[in-house]
Amino acid sequence: MDIHSPTPLLGGLTATAFMRRHWQKKPLLVRQALPGVTPPLARAALFDLAGSADVESRLVVQDGSDWRVRQGPLPRRALPPARAPGWTLLVQGLDLHVAAAREMLARFRFIPDARLDDLMLSWASDGGGVGPHLDSYDVFLIQVHGRRRWRIGRVADDACVDGLPLKILRHFEPEHEWLLEPGDMLYLPPRWGHDGVAEGECMTCSVGFRAPGPDELARELLQRLGEDDERTKAPYRDPGQAATARPGEMPAALQDFARAAVQRLLGQPDALERALGEALTEPKPRVWFESRQAAAGAQGVQLDPATRMLYDARHVFINGESFRAGGRDARLMRTLADQRELSARDCAALSANAAALVDDWVDDGWLHRGC
Repeated sequence: MDIHSPTPLLGGLTATAFMRRHWQKKPLLVRQALPGVTPPLARAALFDLAGSADVESRLVVQDGSDWRVRQGPLPRRALPPARAPGWTLLVQGLDLHVAAAREMLARFRFIPDARLDDLMLSWASDGGGVGPHLDSYDVFLIQVHGRRRWRIGRVADDACVDGLPLKILRHFEPEHEWLLEPGDMLYLPPRWGHDGVAEGECMTCSVGFRAPGPDELARELLQRLGEDDERTKAPYRDPGQAATARPGEMPAALQDFARAAVQRLLGQPDALERALGEALTEPKPRVWFESRQAAAGAQGVQLDPATRMLYDARHVFINGESFRAGGRDARLMRTLADQRELSARDCAALSANAAALVDDWVDDGWLHRGC
């Protein structure tokens, strides 16, 4: 994608202008962002997929003020009749299972892959929705079938209704209301309240971009840093500890030990960068890989749909692991991360060590030959 060229996807804006004007700042409604769009999966196939244990799915049913939520897997008999009003089926990570979903997701690669979460497809009967709520992440809502009415607004009070299985805002005051038809798209920054209700049967794709919280990220990074540093395995020792008449007082030496342990972890060269790249490329819990036998002869490689790959100035990160890379190998590995494939000619240009690493990734099922 040329990030400096206007695109219908963003209402005639360039990707550069969109990121400057709207990303994390204000909503954008785009009529016919994807003209002629069709659902990445038919209704019957979506219902079948929701019954798989490999897929994260949810059923949401509204009956007046009563809400019910059931987590997947959801066999077809667990779903209400398609003509019954007021229910929604949500399937996460459709891009891991359906090529058409991956193609739709690829349109948004003007945003760093490090922020990408997944593509969710929701099917709703007439009146179906999940109630007014807010999210902590950026989302593009693409209408791919039928019509859905969206109400959005800034949220001054994020308190939710007590006693419900969903986080539904107690006080929601919409500022805008739009009816989206197939091909229309709505971008929402984090923490904008929104409520989408199906008018007749409809399907909506949600392209979500994660924004890890500081506490969550700090815990993950410190755990990874500790696993990599053998010096942190040595326990605290206090042979000089004197008898105390104040047993509830925290020993100052123990506080110093803890402070030094954290500082030592953070002081390692490139340690934080490695841990962050590994954390952001860690596959989701339901993901696993299968090795495929490659045909003989010179071939290119392509990333498995579930593989996450990133890089920085010194490292390549793939599926929770990090590797140092430099020179031509680094350039080719970055091409693989950006394009999600590497030609046979580029594969032949890899050093022996890098080529062996690619062979290992193929054996693990992270890459597949034959592109």
